[in-house]
Amino acid sequence: MNDKMNGLSYDQLGLGCGGMIHDDHRNEYIATIHEALDAGIQHLNTGDFYGVGKNETIIGEALKGQKRDKAYLSVKFGMLAAPNGSMYGLDVRPLTIKNYIAYTLKRLNVDYIDLYQPARIDLGIPVEETIGAIADLVKAGYVRHIGLTQVDAETITRAHSVHPLHFIEMEYSLFNRSIEKEIVPLARKLGIGIVAFGALAHGLLSGNWSKSKSSPYTSRLPLFCG
Repeated sequence: MNDKMNGLSYDQLGLGCGGMIHDDHRNEYIATIHEALDAGIQHLNTGDFYGVGKNETIIGEALKGQKRDKAYLSVKFGMLAAPNGSMYGLDVRPLTIKNYIAYTLKRLNVDYIDLYQPARIDLGIPVEETIGAIADLVKAGYVRHIGLTQVDAETITRAHSVHPLHFIEMEYSLFNRSIEKEIVPLARKLGIGIVAFGALAHGLLSGNWSKSKSSPYTSRLPLFCG
């Protein structure tokens, strides 16, 4: 399956940029993004809350002088961050979504986002309202495609009925194959691509993982507890 508009094949590798948030490694991050783009890796995955916007700023710097269609920018939104970077909640109300993207476009220094998706779904807000707000951004030209992250089959079906979903981002590895039961068959039926993260079980299957190398993020995951 190919995205003819952006020349992106669904089976291609993407570059997860979430860890690129430290100023003292900025040049290294930018060089990594450039090397990825030169190697044909178009999909750059970020979130507006990664480093409280720092990651988007770094990607924006890396894209200066690059052709806009060379990168497929995937942005997650909705997580609420404190000044120290800790996450304390979720806000995916329609009005806040339109506010989030205004800052994202500025930090990335682009006119549109290729894939825009809530980091999580608020069960207190109908998913139809959340997707409807992003659909308004599609109509306005600020977003090309809509995605979802870490959701169940029912939510995907309801969201897709409001506006076609392009990608769903789900955890998938040899240690976690739960999406094979319902999510993968549904995605194939509806023509939705799947972006798999944690393919090496967050480093556990990399062959060189040790407890001492566990990050604050991975230490909170159930897989690493006990």
